[in-house]
Amino acid sequence: MSRSTVPITAIVTAHARVEQTLSTLEVIQSCDPSPAEVVVHVDGRNRDLIDAIESRFPGLRLLVSDRLIGPGGGRNKLVEAATNEFVASFDDDSYPLDSDYFAKSLQLLEQFPKAAIVCAALFHKGETIAAAEQSGEWKADFSGGAAVYRRKSFLETGGYVLLPIAYGMEEADLALRLHASGGKILQTKWLRVFHDTDLKRHSDPEITAGSIANVALLTYLRYPPSLWVIGALQCARRIVWLMKNRRWQGIGSGVFMIPGHLKAHRQYKQRLSNDNVKSYLSLRRASLPVRF
Repeated sequence: MSRSTVPITAIVTAHARVEQTLSTLEVIQSCDPSPAEVVVHVDGRNRDLIDAIESRFPGLRLLVSDRLIGPGGGRNKLVEAATNEFVASFDDDSYPLDSDYFAKSLQLLEQFPKAAIVCAALFHKGETIAAAEQSGEWKADFSGGAAVYRRKSFLETGGYVLLPIAYGMEEADLALRLHASGGKILQTKWLRVFHDTDLKRHSDPEITAGSIANVALLTYLRYPPSLWVIGALQCARRIVWLMKNRRWQGIGSGVFMIPGHLKAHRQYKQRLSNDNVKSYLSLRRASLPVRF
């Protein structure tokens, strides 16, 4: 007897982690009800990963990019390819903690039609996993590996900027543009996702450098010149945070790569109004409660 499904497309961005990708797909497909379709994007045409997925999950939809386009680029392709209006997004190492995750997601998106994104509570290795709770807030930001997109709203923003290393830019940029267009982000503890990582890879010098340059890039692409001083302060705060956490390697290269980084991505420039950016930053400081 086949299990029921809900009209949601589950998407997974993957690159090199074979076993974690397979485990994530196992959990997603074991949910009840399950999503109506599951689509995976394999970045950089990793042959071992493609073969493993095709062997374990024959018939599953696969999208493949020959060159590295990063998780944001993968999600752009996946959301565009989805055949359902609601799209639940996961990393190759993030997956639902509850078997009714997709049923709850559908209920929330129908209950809150103004929500362009519903974001789950995200738990990492070593963290205490809190019980699901029917509560929520309108937030400024979200996590791409624990989000459910309203496909139409996502596509209207133009999606993510293509960045192989997107820390400090990816979700913040999409959230800012979404906010400017009137879209809302619902953060809820009723949905729960586990991220199977301890985040140690964030200390990689290349990621450290990219996170600094990306803060500057977000300012350049979206902030009006009158607010560039805020972006400069945000960049400085990022550097101070990295120094306090002893992530020295990569700080210098991150600062020096800023001019070239901005020039390389200037085609994405779409500056927003002073009011839109200030409103977004205000929501970052103080989220708004939601009544269930």
